[in-house]
Amino acid sequence: MIEKLKQNRFLFEELVKRDFKKKYKRTALGMMWSMLSPMLNLLVMALVFTRFFGKDTPHYIIYLFSGNIVLSYYRESTKSGMVALTNNAGIFSKINVPKYLFLFSKNVASLINFGLTIIVYMIFVICDGIKLHPRFFILIIPIVCLTVMCIGIGMILSSLFIFFKDTEYLYDIFLTLLTYVSAVFYKVDIFPENTRRLFLLNPVYVYIRYFRSVVIDGVIPSLEYHGLCFLYAALFLGIGCWFYIHYNKKFIYYV
Repeated sequence: MIEKLKQNRFLFEELVKRDFKKKYKRTALGMMWSMLSPMLNLLVMALVFTRFFGKDTPHYIIYLFSGNIVLSYYRESTKSGMVALTNNAGIFSKINVPKYLFLFSKNVASLINFGLTIIVYMIFVICDGIKLHPRFFILIIPIVCLTVMCIGIGMILSSLFIFFKDTEYLYDIFLTLLTYVSAVFYKVDIFPENTRRLFLLNPVYVYIRYFRSVVIDGVIPSLEYHGLCFLYAALFLGIGCWFYIHYNKKFIYYV
């Protein structure tokens, strides 16, 4: 795979540039939307939920922001990955190139947007009275794991979307459900112990909690928790690779 990436480096770079530029084509603010969009979403959520859930939650704005940026990155990365093959069918149906290049380019473009959002996130952290600390560098672990997981889920979704167009509508419903079960705006402490453990079955919540633990609580998660982060990343990447290997030769007949 690495060798093929090297061979198709120029194509990959051009795909990333195209996907990134396409997102902001004909917009007045361009890349600024990567920073403004999460801020505006945060403002809406803060106005709605602070009164109900934020009264007894320290640094509630950062609590909200942590959940919002992780969920937003997951949503953008996987949804763009879902249509990566169908949107580029005109290329790989004529030229023999690795199909995962199109998915990777979507994820890199989403990761760049996420990086810009992280800058805004850190500014809010400082404004909320939380001091920047060297331990913040460990956030690279959940970011890498989340990226790998999104690539795997993108592989699954893009494969299913080629054969079943209903995947898009079903996934939108799933994302709505995911928003409410990822504890973005409420604390899981309001639930019994057994219910709180069920939240760990949600990988998006696992990465959200990692951010909150490091930034707000000043605590680096345990080795077991790191193992859970790596497990979800490896599991979904493995399933995604299986889909691509198993159905790779059939894609061309359905696009």
